[in-house]
Amino acid sequence: MPEAAAHHPCRLRPRFRDDEADLFSYIRLEMAVPPINELSDRAREVFRVVVESYLGTGAPVGSRTISKLGGFNLSPASIRNVMQDLEEAGLLAAPHTSAGRMPTHVGLRLFVDAIMQASEPSPEERRMIERQLSGGPIETALAAATATLSDLSACAGVVMVPKREPRLRQIGFVPLSRDQALAVLVGHDGSVENRVIDLPPGVSPGTLTEAANYVSDQLAGLTLHEAQTRLQAEIKRGRAAIDRASHALVERGLAVWSEDNDRRPVLIVRGQSHLIDAAAAEDLERVRQLLGEIEEAQEIARLLDSASEAAATKIFIGAENKLFALSGSSVIAAPYRGSDGRVIGVVGVIGPTRLNYARVVPMVDFTAQTLSRLMG
Repeated sequence: MPEAAAHHPCRLRPRFRDDEADLFSYIRLEMAVPPINELSDRAREVFRVVVESYLGTGAPVGSRTISKLGGFNLSPASIRNVMQDLEEAGLLAAPHTSAGRMPTHVGLRLFVDAIMQASEPSPEERRMIERQLSGGPIETALAAATATLSDLSACAGVVMVPKREPRLRQIGFVPLSRDQALAVLVGHDGSVENRVIDLPPGVSPGTLTEAANYVSDQLAGLTLHEAQTRLQAEIKRGRAAIDRASHALVERGLAVWSEDNDRRPVLIVRGQSHLIDAAAAEDLERVRQLLGEIEEAQEIARLLDSASEAAATKIFIGAENKLFALSGSSVIAAPYRGSDGRVIGVVGVIGPTRLNYARVVPMVDFTAQTLSRLMG
């Protein structure tokens, strides 16, 4: 079962703490939300039908519609009375433009935690996820995970990429001209990357060879940061077994990759266009707000990072998280693990609160499991 993102709030005026560093300032309650077992069978069934209809259409639901959908042996007037009770409990709301009701974020949380029956991804969906994620480097699989989730869920797919600093196996330097060389870095994981670097003064073909040999002999197995630290320490103590030109060349080569590694995105987001659909056309301001929030990559990374501590798929609905409080959007996220079993990233979707939780939650969970197998 998915984890709750917060205590169940009720209707309400969200009051967030002033500490901007705390992304997850939870809503303070003005009244307690009744546990699902305190609702009568009739109220529970009416509530279920309202929520499921709303998630399917995105529109408020009226009592006449419910009487036809639920097979109730109740008049529309009796159903209206039940809906009024649910509204007073903070589970439903009546938009001023409609006589129908729709679930509040609190109601959606209660539905997801206590009523929703999640369905496993279909065999076709499972095959699609596994096919898209298999083959190629892990970076390709991570990008494919976001695109595939986006296509299947009609939401924006997002993945938090593990911050990876490669460990050196060797560096080679291939002269291109008097002033430039191609630096070829080979990592312990088999990755190979090339960068063109400017040569420091005094570099000869022999210097290129000496610098490459020094890295293989003295710095192999270290991360970029560790290699830079050791090189500086060796130079400072006068113990580096290379001359000044070779030292400058190695230092320049390591710096290029360090800068690139720092600039690597921690997030991959795909499918923002799915958030602009026919239903969203009636609420363009909310969509504009949501797209702006998705641009806040650092804040999304912090949001997903909180999900990395979860044992299972985690769901944030509307104002349960500060980032998407204004647009009233939902986030479904699940951690994926490396070969040692430790969490190294998070994959998920961002979409409207009316998304199909019963279908999307297991889909996100299966994608996270697939990524974990690939990392193993």
